[in-house]
Amino acid sequence: MTTLRFLDPDGSRYGLPTYPWGMAWTTAEDMATRKQLAAMGLRPGSTHPDAQLMWRSRRARNGVRTAALYRISEAKPKDEFTAARARGLAAAMRARRTCPTCRQVFVYVIPTSLGECPACHEGGTPEAWELEAAA
Repeated sequence: MTTLRFLDPDGSRYGLPTYPWGMAWTTAEDMATRKQLAAMGLRPGSTHPDAQLMWRSRRARNGVRTAALYRISEAKPKDEFTAARARGLAAAMRARRTCPTCRQVFVYVIPTSLGECPACHEGGTPEAWELEAAA
Protein backbone atom coordinates (compact mmCIF):
# COMPACT_ATOMS: atom_id res chain seq x y z
CA MET A 1 0.00 0.00 0.00
CA THR A 2 1.44 3.39 -0.99
CA THR A 3 0.20 5.21 2.11
CA LEU A 4 2.43 3.05 4.30
CA ARG A 5 5.40 4.53 2.44
CA PHE A 6 4.76 7.76 4.36
CA LEU A 7 4.19 6.13 7.75
CA ASP A 8 7.21 6.94 9.93
CA PRO A 9 5.94 7.57 13.50
CA ASP A 10 9.41 7.60 15.08
CA GLY A 11 10.98 9.93 12.47
CA SER A 12 13.85 7.63 11.52
CA ARG A 13 13.28 7.87 7.76
CA TYR A 14 12.17 11.50 7.25
CA GLY A 15 13.69 13.21 10.32
CA LEU A 16 10.26 14.10 11.76
CA PRO A 17 7.44 11.81 12.76
CA THR A 18 5.57 11.43 9.47
CA TYR A 19 2.01 10.31 8.82
CA PRO A 20 0.19 9.71 5.54
CA TRP A 21 -2.67 12.01 4.60
CA GLY A 22 -5.92 10.85 6.17
CA MET A 23 -4.33 8.66 8.82
CA ALA A 24 -2.81 11.32 11.07
CA TRP A 25 -6.00 12.02 13.02
CA THR A 26 -6.02 8.44 14.31
CA THR A 27 -2.36 8.39 15.38
CA ALA A 28 -1.61 12.00 16.34
CA GLU A 29 -4.70 13.49 17.97
CA ASP A 30 -2.83 16.40 19.62
CA MET A 31 -1.52 17.67 16.25
CA ALA A 32 -2.89 20.24 13.80
CA THR A 33 -1.69 22.18 10.76
CA ARG A 34 -1.30 25.98 10.80
CA LYS A 35 -4.67 26.41 9.06
CA GLN A 36 -6.39 24.13 11.56
CA LEU A 37 -4.81 26.05 14.45
CA ALA A 38 -5.92 29.35 12.91
CA ALA A 39 -9.49 28.04 12.64
CA MET A 40 -9.32 27.36 16.39
CA GLY A 41 -8.03 30.89 17.05
CA LEU A 42 -4.53 29.62 17.85
CA ARG A 43 -1.02 29.88 16.42
CA PRO A 44 1.93 27.47 16.72
CA GLY A 45 3.76 27.65 20.04
CA SER A 46 7.16 27.03 18.43
CA THR A 47 8.79 27.67 15.09
CA HIS A 48 9.70 24.03 14.54
CA PRO A 49 6.99 21.48 13.66
CA ASP A 50 6.59 18.39 15.81
CA ALA A 51 5.48 16.11 12.96
CA GLN A 52 4.40 16.22 9.34
CA LEU A 53 1.80 14.90 6.94
CA MET A 54 3.01 13.53 3.62
CA TRP A 55 1.08 12.60 0.48
CA ARG A 56 1.53 12.03 -3.24
CA SER A 57 0.67 14.96 -5.48
CA ARG A 58 1.01 15.72 -9.17
CA ARG A 59 1.35 19.42 -8.34
CA ALA A 60 4.62 18.97 -6.44
CA ARG A 61 7.90 18.95 -8.32
CA ASN A 62 9.07 15.70 -6.74
CA GLY A 63 5.56 14.18 -6.58
CA VAL A 64 5.28 14.46 -2.78
CA ARG A 65 3.80 17.25 -0.66
CA THR A 66 4.09 17.84 3.06
CA ALA A 67 2.26 19.79 5.74
CA ALA A 68 3.81 20.65 9.10
CA LEU A 69 1.98 19.56 12.25
CA TYR A 70 2.15 21.44 15.54
CA ARG A 71 0.99 20.42 19.02
CA ILE A 72 -2.39 21.84 19.97
CA SER A 73 -1.47 21.66 23.66
CA GLU A 74 1.54 23.97 23.09
CA ALA A 75 -0.32 26.41 20.80
CA LYS A 76 -0.75 30.03 21.83
CA PRO A 77 -3.68 32.38 21.19
CA LYS A 78 -3.53 34.42 17.99
CA ASP A 79 -2.45 38.04 18.34
CA GLU A 80 -5.29 40.55 18.18
CA PHE A 81 -5.68 42.85 15.18
CA THR A 82 -5.36 46.16 17.01
CA ALA A 83 -6.07 49.69 15.78
CA ALA A 84 -2.31 50.34 15.64
CA ARG A 85 -1.86 47.32 13.35
CA ALA A 86 -4.68 48.54 11.12
CA ARG A 87 -3.03 51.99 10.87
CA GLY A 88 0.31 50.41 10.03
CA LEU A 89 -1.24 48.22 7.34
CA ALA A 90 -3.11 51.20 5.86
CA ALA A 91 0.13 53.23 5.76
CA ALA A 92 1.99 50.38 4.05
CA MET A 93 -0.74 50.02 1.42
CA ARG A 94 -0.83 53.78 0.86
CA ALA A 95 2.93 53.71 0.25
CA ARG A 96 2.48 50.95 -2.35
CA ARG A 97 -0.17 53.04 -4.12
CA THR A 98 1.88 56.29 -4.17
CA CYS A 99 4.01 57.05 -7.21
CA PRO A 100 7.54 58.05 -6.10
CA THR A 101 7.91 60.40 -9.09
CA CYS A 102 4.68 62.44 -9.16
CA ARG A 103 3.64 61.66 -5.52
CA GLN A 104 0.05 60.98 -6.65
CA VAL A 105 -1.90 58.32 -4.71
CA PHE A 106 -3.75 55.84 -6.93
CA VAL A 107 -6.53 53.33 -6.17
CA TYR A 108 -4.31 50.50 -7.43
CA VAL A 109 -0.88 49.28 -6.35
CA ILE A 110 1.97 50.73 -8.43
CA PRO A 111 3.56 47.90 -10.47
CA THR A 112 6.95 46.98 -9.04
CA SER A 113 8.15 46.16 -12.56
CA LEU A 114 7.75 49.85 -13.49
CA GLY A 115 8.77 51.40 -10.18
CA GLU A 116 6.41 54.32 -10.79
CA CYS A 117 2.93 54.93 -12.19
CA PRO A 118 2.44 54.00 -15.86
CA ALA A 119 2.09 57.67 -16.84
CA CYS A 120 5.44 58.67 -15.29
CA HIS A 121 7.03 55.56 -16.77
CA GLU A 122 5.88 56.60 -20.26
CA GLY A 123 6.97 60.18 -19.70
CA GLY A 124 3.55 61.85 -19.53
CA THR A 125 1.44 63.27 -16.74
CA PRO A 126 -0.92 61.03 -14.77
CA GLU A 127 -3.95 63.17 -15.73
CA ALA A 128 -3.18 62.95 -19.46
CA TRP A 129 -2.59 59.21 -19.21
CA GLU A 130 -5.94 58.67 -17.45
CA LEU A 131 -7.72 60.72 -20.17
CA GLU A 132 -6.10 58.58 -22.89
CA ALA A 133 -7.07 55.38 -21.08
CA ALA A 134 -10.70 56.54 -20.78
CA ALA A 135 -10.96 57.44 -24.49
